[in-house]
Amino acid sequence: MKVSEALSIADLRRLAKRRLPRILFELIESGVEDEHGLARNEEAFRQFRLLPRYLGDIAERDQTVRLFGRDYASPFGIAPTGFAGLLRHGADMMLAEAARDANLPFIISGAGAAPVEDLARAAPDHVWCHLYPAKDRAITADIVRRIRDAGLSTLVLTVDNPVYPNRERDTRNGFSLPLRLKPSILLEALTHPGWIAHYLRHGGMPYMSTWVPYAGEGKSAAEVAAFFRSQSPSIQTWKDVEALRRDWPGIFILKGIQHPDDAVRAAEIGIDGVIVSNHGGKSFDPLPSPLETLPAVKAALKGRIPVMMDSGIRRGYEALIARCLGADFVFVGRATLYGVVAGGRAGADKAIQILRKEIDQSLALIGCPSFSQLDGSYLLGAPAVPRHPCPTFQQAEVET
Repeated sequence: MKVSEALSIADLRRLAKRRLPRILFELIESGVEDEHGLARNEEAFRQFRLLPRYLGDIAERDQTVRLFGRDYASPFGIAPTGFAGLLRHGADMMLAEAARDANLPFIISGAGAAPVEDLARAAPDHVWCHLYPAKDRAITADIVRRIRDAGLSTLVLTVDNPVYPNRERDTRNGFSLPLRLKPSILLEALTHPGWIAHYLRHGGMPYMSTWVPYAGEGKSAAEVAAFFRSQSPSIQTWKDVEALRRDWPGIFILKGIQHPDDAVRAAEIGIDGVIVSNHGGKSFDPLPSPLETLPAVKAALKGRIPVMMDSGIRRGYEALIARCLGADFVFVGRATLYGVVAGGRAGADKAIQILRKEIDQSLALIGCPSFSQLDGSYLLGAPAVPRHPCPTFQQAEVET
């Protein structure tokens, strides 16, 4: 199968798996601990059914969304996916350009390869910048300065990885930073000659360019990666978030929020939006699916700031389910990563095209002419929304 023949994100996943050495494909697929969270993210969508309303006029469908004063062509953007440049050289730039041409936001990863300045020049109106704060506060301040000087308007701070998570599958596979290739890994990689040739043609392991100035002059790509790992993750507090809010003049978003009280506190200190997320199942295995906590976060905020979500979306209709549960916008990570790995820029475009087509068809098939009109009435099994996502939490709060 060629990328142009792919009918679904699952098809792009199969093509990506065929192209990549196993250790790198499983870097995309892996979660943490027993990986129940990975399954939970996708299974959460299976708990709901879209309830159709027929015989309305759906000859024209509209999936545009207005977010932070800007109109986007579809209700989804591209989430940050670290080390994409290791999977395919130039992947970060390809995703930025695909998002620009599709009029979607793209959150560049704080663990990406391409320099933030290059991505800002390529897609200044569509790139949002994801931040992994360094343990050295001076480095964090300088990265934020560079983002601001590059002319980018939106900063996204991930809050759900205060310490490095227990990514057991990656450890068993031998993945580490810097990458050390054992003979068994190299032998398996040789069964993917296309990727090997591409990797060597472009100079081997890519530099994490944003971090190069801080690692020290003349450092190798592996040494820069090791320096990044020595600086990240770093523990952040509300005091740090408030300081960033004061220093950052543009749109400021917190990614990884799941508790409604945290969402309310974010709004109170001037955060412009939250992304309900469990890091795609790569943070902590017992965390709930974002789809489970989304309704309570939405209810608690009462429309004060936009509520977005990511983790587990593989089909366009899942964006509709998320909307019915309260999401103003969604992000996909693995879906577009499969595309760019499988086919470069053409693969990234294909992933976007597939999701757009599915959203359009889904709107038609449930009788809703506009994504913005979706609400709980289009959902069978919509939950009641408590103040807190867990009844036992409420009971504990009363008892104390």
